[in-house]
Amino acid sequence: MTYSIIARDTDTGEIGIIVASRFFACGAAVPYVGRRVAVATQAFVNPLWGTEGRRRLEAGETAQTLIAEFAARDAGRGIRQCHMMDAAGNFAAHTGADCVDWAGHRMGRLHSVAGNMLAGPEVVSATFDTYAKYGNLPMAQRLLAAMRAGEVAGGDKRGRQAAGLVIHRGEDHAYLDLRADDHSDPLGELDRLLDIAGERYLHVAAAMPTHENFSGTTDRGPIDAAISLAEHRREREGRPSQSRATDPTTSRN
Repeated sequence: MTYSIIARDTDTGEIGIIVASRFFACGAAVPYVGRRVAVATQAFVNPLWGTEGRRRLEAGETAQTLIAEFAARDAGRGIRQCHMMDAAGNFAAHTGADCVDWAGHRMGRLHSVAGNMLAGPEVVSATFDTYAKYGNLPMAQRLLAAMRAGEVAGGDKRGRQAAGLVIHRGEDHAYLDLRADDHSDPLGELDRLLDIAGERYLHVAAAMPTHENFSGTTDRGPIDAAISLAEHRREREGRPSQSRATDPTTSRN
């Protein structure tokens, strides 16, 4: 059911997972991201590969050792698929022999891609290569571009329904966490949500407390200034808001 990317950005320290599937709420079932690590558990999902995996990877265990142990412990190993990144930035993956064709994975130095129930191996190849190609883009846009390429190459052979995007910036809490649980164009919906996030949310998220700064930014001035600057930029570019929120200036009856 699914194809996904795990990636890290050595310049920003960001760690991200994006997933798409013809399966409801895959963004809730697949990604597990921590301060320094990430796990994507898919196919016939075993969430313990995600929860236990994230905890033990954060404690310093290697992705390769953990993948091998989980596959040995799990009687359902043949129908599981998982890829993960450890705290040292190393990747490991498992695609069970009984995962529905086409199923497979590909790992690189800074990102990995895995998928099952796909139109063919070209889905993983297009996704992997496109992510590598667009190093000039911010991580969220880069992940979306790569998944779009995989979709054009055939994507999930059953069609489209859901997608999820999670990015952490060295914290236990997410910097960005977007989901489209039931949508005819879930990646397009993530793109819309990301655009709306750029209006206000990302400016607030960047000011949130961290392990090094428990209070975060408590002065609203710089945040409001950044929001205002982004709004003026939108107006100059002729890009209206895609938000479906109610108009805050409309009084209630």
